[in-house]
Amino acid sequence: MADSDSGYDPSEIEPKWQGEWDEADVFRTPDDATDPEYVLAMFPYTSGNLHMGHVRNYTITDAYSRFKRMCGEDVLHPMGWDSFGLPAENAAEERDTSPEEWTRQCIDRMKREMHEMGFGYDWDREVTTCDPEYYRWNQWLFKRFDEAGLVERKGSEVNWCPSCETVLADEQVEGDEELCWRCDTPVTQRDLDQWFLTITDYADELVDAIDELEGWPESVRAMQRDWIGRQHGATVPFEVEGYGEVEIFTTRLDTIHGATFFAVAPDTEIAQDLAAADEDVAHFVEEVADPDGDEPNGVATDLTATNPATGEEIPVFVADFVLSDVGTGALMAVPAHDERDHAFATKKDVPIRPVIRPEDSDEGDLPDVSEGAYTEDGVVDHSEVAESAAGTAGTEPADYDGLTSADARSALEDDLPGARHDKQFRLRDWGISRQRYWGTPIPMVHCDDCGAVPVPDEDLPVELPEFVQTTGNPLDEVDEFVNTTCPECGGDARRETDTMDTFVDSSWYFLRYTSPDLDSAPFDTERADDWMPVDQYVGGIEHAVMHLLYARFVTKAIADLDMLSHREPFSNLVTQGMVQLEGEKMSKSKGNVVSPQNIVDEYGADTARLFMMQAARPERDFDWKDEGVASSHRFLQRLYDAVEAHVADPPEGEAGDVTDYVRREIDRVTAIAQESYEELTFTEALRETRELLSLLDRYAEATEPHADTVEEALSTIVRLLAPVAPHVTEELWSELDNDGFVTEAEWPTFEGDLDRIELERQLVEDTREDVRQIVNVADIADPSHVEIAVAPEWKFDAHEIARSFDGGNLVGEIMGNEEFRDKDGAPDYAKDLQAEQQTLTDTLDPATEASVLARARWLIAEEFDAEVTVRAGEEADADLARKAEPGRPAIQIE
Repeated sequence: MADSDSGYDPSEIEPKWQGEWDEADVFRTPDDATDPEYVLAMFPYTSGNLHMGHVRNYTITDAYSRFKRMCGEDVLHPMGWDSFGLPAENAAEERDTSPEEWTRQCIDRMKREMHEMGFGYDWDREVTTCDPEYYRWNQWLFKRFDEAGLVERKGSEVNWCPSCETVLADEQVEGDEELCWRCDTPVTQRDLDQWFLTITDYADELVDAIDELEGWPESVRAMQRDWIGRQHGATVPFEVEGYGEVEIFTTRLDTIHGATFFAVAPDTEIAQDLAAADEDVAHFVEEVADPDGDEPNGVATDLTATNPATGEEIPVFVADFVLSDVGTGALMAVPAHDERDHAFATKKDVPIRPVIRPEDSDEGDLPDVSEGAYTEDGVVDHSEVAESAAGTAGTEPADYDGLTSADARSALEDDLPGARHDKQFRLRDWGISRQRYWGTPIPMVHCDDCGAVPVPDEDLPVELPEFVQTTGNPLDEVDEFVNTTCPECGGDARRETDTMDTFVDSSWYFLRYTSPDLDSAPFDTERADDWMPVDQYVGGIEHAVMHLLYARFVTKAIADLDMLSHREPFSNLVTQGMVQLEGEKMSKSKGNVVSPQNIVDEYGADTARLFMMQAARPERDFDWKDEGVASSHRFLQRLYDAVEAHVADPPEGEAGDVTDYVRREIDRVTAIAQESYEELTFTEALRETRELLSLLDRYAEATEPHADTVEEALSTIVRLLAPVAPHVTEELWSELDNDGFVTEAEWPTFEGDLDRIELERQLVEDTREDVRQIVNVADIADPSHVEIAVAPEWKFDAHEIARSFDGGNLVGEIMGNEEFRDKDGAPDYAKDLQAEQQTLTDTLDPATEASVLARARWLIAEEFDAEVTVRAGEEADADLARKAEPGRPAIQIE
């Protein structure tokens, strides 16, 4: 859209430069690049069209990769397609086509949209997970993992989505209501033979290495720690009547003397045996037990268990809050010190006996647990137990009185027969079997004589047959696929008809980008060692305990196959926030989707990209606002017009204080923008760039600008904006008569360091604000002259002494120095410094402070239409200079 008053027309500019980049192969990463900056966005599922979430995600990585390229780095910025998965089957069924045909159409459409957005990818490295050339290596890696003992086939109760008709991993079951992550259908349980990758073999390393992921958001690291769920505790055997020793796992062994009942899961051997002989237990196990219920429930049995710490016999319950796959499927229950046990004991009228008191309480002063459990660590105090349950087995109860919880746990581990230190994990093995068509076939065959046999490497890939629409598992219906021969005995066999979870595809795709055309291995080890790990990864936080955890596991497993020297895939991670409309996530079902294509058609891709990046930091959600889009477009028009005007009629002014100020502002904006891009914040960089363009307007109003300074400012703005708005900046770079692409231009440099530049800026802003305050408070209607006096040099010296002094008598330290003894006001100033010593910050030196204010005095003169004078402390009026301090000049207004 071209504005009537502007020559800026993105519909002409953007296709032009997209074609130029393609022809010059600007974004290609040569294979011989040495450790390029690896910038990667999570590749998209091929859903049909780009949505605003895609645009935001990919603009972040594109802007960052363009910035790094301008900084002189070789950059690897690839793109591919997460193209397997159930939604393609559903979409194909709706459209009476095949999943592959639908997927290929989606890829073509999304690739075209990415091109129109100006995303700079190395398309020579494109990977598509539904290509046999890619999923062949899924199968090859599955076989290597099998050989390494990381694959297991077992019958298991699995999460089953009745709508999708497939198994879900635990990570794909969402919320307290346990809904399918794809379709929000309530998930049920089903017993099936499944293929698993034993991710639990790496549980310790996965959780220990989280602390090393310093470039990841703490929220993601916390989610992974919680999902892996490592707990240190102890395993202790209880003698259960008729069943011998039954082990329990507990993290609170210090509370064992307060155990008043024992509980087992409904699907354990004990519960099943009891159900066969006891109608009440059978009814509970088969009809009542609800592990997902809001309240714990259970049924009493005729069994008892012996507490090994007290010798007390306690009742055994079958309870639905005990899970067979958590801990040992049995537990000791301590109602006084566990909320869930307390709720159950209250419901079943089981004794509640406290044995831990707060550390700051007196002996015998046990907490009131009538209404709720006391769950904190404290001090062991259970003398009453000795009276009610004499220690006939194990230790005397009173032996541990007075020990802290931690000390008691350690002592009890040593003392109780059969007790041992142990740990448990929430993490379960990764079930990868899916009863769907559109996925990687699992490369196994089933032979009646040989069992499950892997397909030989030379027969990979096992390719998908033509699609057959059916309910259940479609591959079961394709006889020519199912019926095969056994690779070991040559007899009749059946292919495995489950396909792999699509998270297998995405657990190593970042390695394939390093050598996408290699046909002898999934990736080139030497190149992957050189280029990995990914330096900057960007994607949604919804993948924190699915894709990101699986990718970490697979990377470690591959490293243990001696195929990679790195054990973590991603050095730095940004989890971008959602794009919302009126506070709600954009969703087709809600009818509140803003189409990226409509924005591109009306305003251009650069406008959409600019608005996305300046609206909020990448990790934050933000609301899409039409007025914000229009504002971004107007800014690009202003910049375009400013460059056109400068090229057509350059100014002829001479350099002076105003010019010096503008030049220093160019440095400041460049420094801030560089830090902003490095940290992927973007908003600060773009705000400063806007302000620099506005400063040029004020520069032209204050004086006849200096042509070279204006050109330098415009050149800087264009380069600072180029990563985010690449098309218009290419056009303007050319208009400014520069050679080559701005995409390949050098990032602008600046003099000094950012801290000093910020001090200069703060000094100017504070001084301007002080002038405003004086004018307002003194009610000066028409100031004619503003006198600014920098503090004398001796005050700067005293200030520096105060900042570095760590003794007790700062006044004595200052006044003991001959430099200060004869200075007017020195004792009082020394006292002030001592009072403020903890809050003193760095300042500029007096000469720099004076020169900075001299350069900026035109801003005050412009604002108040007054003459402005800046003087060094030694040159100013003595009374005025006496009031000045480092970083806070004295001001007098006439």
